[in-house]
Amino acid sequence: MAEYPGLMGERVLLVEDDHVLRGLMRLMLEDEGLAVTEATTGPSAIERFQLEHFDLLLLDVRLPGASGFDVCRTVRRSSDVPIIMVTAQHDSHDVVTGLELGADDYVTKPFNDRELIARIRAQLRRRQTDTSGPDVLTFGDLEIRISEAKVLRDGSPIGLTRTEFRLLAQMATHPARVWSREQLMEHVWGYSYGGDGRLVDTHVARLRAKIEVDPASPVLLETVRGLGYRFARP
Repeated sequence: MAEYPGLMGERVLLVEDDHVLRGLMRLMLEDEGLAVTEATTGPSAIERFQLEHFDLLLLDVRLPGASGFDVCRTVRRSSDVPIIMVTAQHDSHDVVTGLELGADDYVTKPFNDRELIARIRAQLRRRQTDTSGPDVLTFGDLEIRISEAKVLRDGSPIGLTRTEFRLLAQMATHPARVWSREQLMEHVWGYSYGGDGRLVDTHVARLRAKIEVDPASPVLLETVRGLGYRFARP
């Protein structure tokens, strides 16, 4: 029986070229009740994704044919499906690059099985944004439609990933509140992250690039030095 209820039948595309590691990961995921499809190269992963529906991608960075970065970039052109990148240990460049391309989270090799499952569970269980509170938030020409998971500026939609939208909605529903990185990790990603703020920082930077008129001088997503971030009314 799967340890975490709620994962039964969720479809995961596992992209890993190391056949030994891939086999171990598949057994681990299937033991949790997940339905696993495998791909061993970048092009085959893209083809699989275009032909089938998946609830989550578990994507290695180093792949033959096309890198995990290439796969992530291609997927993000048409989908906000949760993506967890698998990177080399302590490779900061891989981590930041993957997040900047739209990955929702990452794990480093060698990883702890329970940690990986917890991160997968967090992504799958938080696909739906909490819709309590106001359904439509308006800040100047920016409109946030909570139940529709849409953001518009002057009526034109702004494309956000699920995680980007959850982050924006969490902060915008509590304007002027200061959020620490740890609090945002808990509310948006669903778990405590142990002090590494790259997930939050990179997603805030991506959000600023999409919703701020001038990302270099943000008026909505403010940095509160030494404390974290807040959503400020324009």
